[in-house]
Amino acid sequence: MNKFTISNLNLFYGKNQALKNINLLIPQRQVTALIGPSGCGKSTLLRCLNRMNDLIEGVRIDGSLTMDNEDIYGNIDVAQLRIKVGMVFQKPNPFPMSIYENVAYGLRAQGLKDKKKLDDIVKKSLRGAALWDEVKDRLKSHAFGLSGGQQQRLCIARTIAMEPEVILMDEPTSALDPIATKKIEDLMESLKQNFTIIIVTHSMQQARRISDRTAFFLMGELVEHDNTHQLFQQPKDERTLGYVNGDFG
Repeated sequence: MNKFTISNLNLFYGKNQALKNINLLIPQRQVTALIGPSGCGKSTLLRCLNRMNDLIEGVRIDGSLTMDNEDIYGNIDVAQLRIKVGMVFQKPNPFPMSIYENVAYGLRAQGLKDKKKLDDIVKKSLRGAALWDEVKDRLKSHAFGLSGGQQQRLCIARTIAMEPEVILMDEPTSALDPIATKKIEDLMESLKQNFTIIIVTHSMQQARRISDRTAFFLMGELVEHDNTHQLFQQPKDERTLGYVNGDFG
């Protein structure tokens, strides 16, 4: 089953065309990696999936982008879309409050006041983000006291708490050390049992380790997308071969 269907998608920042005729199917409950050199359009495409590009002045989009056969750019509630399609950013961005309140924040904003329910969801979300055992005795402590890797897992827990269907990750480990990176990668493996995950990564090794499918972008074009093993071992396009071999990028 495909979660997203992208057809003939073009995106312009003013007169500059950032995405050129993108056609891509993204399967549900798998990890899809978007790779390519800086400025190739991968983060721009990621932000199309939860309409974050709406926040940028002068953006124009044409083509079709559906999630579960519903037009993302049709007459839909964008706030609800962003709950269904959660996002984890490049740098950990916990809120300036306690660990507990970081996870409970979105739930409270949705009107949930029941203390037991909040406790249960906070615990379940921190477990889901492989963080519970490390923080269960200091839930009232400030989130800024956590390490970078723990902060990123807290941001993942905050996203999980809203029960999304999709988690977008924009280079989520680029600010982390190798040990913290490994924890996030292991976490993605378990999260895909319940969520569709789309990750932008500048690391081809990471894409190879964690993704089921990989899409390679170059100068706003989708050059090739395939099963990850196939794309790295036997790419069909010479540009893909050059990139995965480290000839450029």
